[in-house]
Amino acid sequence: MNTDIENLFKDTVLGHPIGLFILFFTEMWERFSFYGMRILLILFLTAPLVSDNPGWDWPREHALSLIGTYASLLYLTPIIGGWIADKWTGYRLAVVIGCIIMTLGHAAMALETTMSFYLGLALLVLGTGFFKPNITSIISEMYKTRESKKDGAYTIFYMGVNAGAFFGMMLCGYLAENYGWAYGFGLAGIFMLLGMLQFLLAHKIFGKIGAVPSKKIDVVLHDAEDITDPEVIKDEVEAASKLNPFTTFDKVLIALSSVGGLFYLFNDPIEKIGGSTMLPFEFMGMSGSNLVVIAALILFLIVLVMRISRYIPIVRDRLVAVSIFALFTVFFFAFFEQSLGSMTLFASDYTNRDLAGNTATVFKIVDGLLTTIPLIIITYVIFLIFKKTFTKIGASNVVLGIAFLCLWILVIYRIYDKSFSEELKVDATWFGILNSFFIITLAPLFSKWWESKYNPSAAMKYAIGLILLGVGFGVLAYGASDIPSGARTASVSMIFLILAYLFHTMGELCLSPLGLSYLSKLVPARMIGFMFGVWYLAIAVGQKLANTMGGMIDKISAEYSLGTFFLIFAVIPIAVGFVSMVLNPVLKKLMHGVR
Repeated sequence: MNTDIENLFKDTVLGHPIGLFILFFTEMWERFSFYGMRILLILFLTAPLVSDNPGWDWPREHALSLIGTYASLLYLTPIIGGWIADKWTGYRLAVVIGCIIMTLGHAAMALETTMSFYLGLALLVLGTGFFKPNITSIISEMYKTRESKKDGAYTIFYMGVNAGAFFGMMLCGYLAENYGWAYGFGLAGIFMLLGMLQFLLAHKIFGKIGAVPSKKIDVVLHDAEDITDPEVIKDEVEAASKLNPFTTFDKVLIALSSVGGLFYLFNDPIEKIGGSTMLPFEFMGMSGSNLVVIAALILFLIVLVMRISRYIPIVRDRLVAVSIFALFTVFFFAFFEQSLGSMTLFASDYTNRDLAGNTATVFKIVDGLLTTIPLIIITYVIFLIFKKTFTKIGASNVVLGIAFLCLWILVIYRIYDKSFSEELKVDATWFGILNSFFIITLAPLFSKWWESKYNPSAAMKYAIGLILLGVGFGVLAYGASDIPSGARTASVSMIFLILAYLFHTMGELCLSPLGLSYLSKLVPARMIGFMFGVWYLAIAVGQKLANTMGGMIDKISAEYSLGTFFLIFAVIPIAVGFVSMVLNPVLKKLMHGVR
């Protein structure tokens, strides 16, 4: 394995092996297709049947219920996909399987029939389960002997994530809103296919990295190099060597809680959209669906408490800290993920997107620069890769070149299409790209902050992130304050939405990229898989809560106002942020020196 790693590092671009950039572009095209399709969902499902671009005319609550279940499942299937790759397929084959399944999913959605739409969503959920955990695992394996360069590698990879999301939402949204939903869904599938071919044709460059796993088991002391206290190291060694296997009772409780959670996820949209239920019973006025999900949550908490209680005190304390951070993560994503739900509806129906004269001209210039500058930079990286690898992976380079040629053609056509009219209507999906743009521009500043002497503790970062999230919704609440109760349309200045995305992105940079880092430092090796599952579960719960709460937009705005709806989303994260501040001394103590 070390020989394969050494071979990879012989040819580098920007100080990193070519293999990293193969993964970068594979992830970029996958995120292109994922975000490009996902931002269309709420608009397609709620678009009127009788219109220039007819959709399914669903009530917003129904659409967000389905989207919430879909988004939640996307964070649950990777737990299974990672386990399958670890045990049988290896990471590389799992990535290819995921790409193929997702390509079929996008193709099914482009048909726009009821059956193909649901089939497409199901395939995307399954494909993401294979793809999402395993492409990052390849990077981890590549840098086993280059730990000092791993942070830089993940930073570059994270840029691929955001570049894909940026161009996917921009171009899929542009085609869908201006030419028809099938074009947007279809474009997502085309780039997913190109991403898969590019990776498949270059797989030999990785050698045995990410190949089918051997039966040999390595015992590693997890993150001991990050700890300086000898007593802590001693405790870590003791914890890592102490067996804490899952008992039969643990496994039964996990199975029951998983089945209960899945029943709730599937039953919620069936109940709201179809008017039927998989759980036709009530108890003390509570529906079967709510009873099952509460029971599932209680059972899972019992498992978590039992597992944690079996460890020695120092490890137990750290696992308690991770669990508290996971709870804050639920709150964060329950509100942050309004971006592809209620905030996209706000952009579509309540924001003044019509520009004229000098304002339209300025927007065209800014939009053109936003689009072309990152594309020029990435194209330069491709040129460097071509020079070093064309003789080794020429076919993969050809596919990558075709993909970028198509991307350039679409970008230039979009700029051309919008440049010859004095009046301009900004696409509702355009606002979705702001998160990726702000991440790319602000991430270096936040990275420097974390490396400075003013680097705040974990609890304070969570607090800052949650408060910034609430401030963003406060801006929207102020912008929507003049919209009368029950209004279905309005014409609020787009500056409020732009500022909201700015604050939300700053909040994300304080919290989201750091969660898994703290988890890896606080959790002993034998517990890492289970706690990663807990972390993904927290995000999955947040995703479902986000769209469940977002589905209340019509009810709250009719009874009170749209401003009140967003004010609720402002107050709760800020309040939870202050709770995190108050808990800061307790959490520091529980973490036992880990920063």
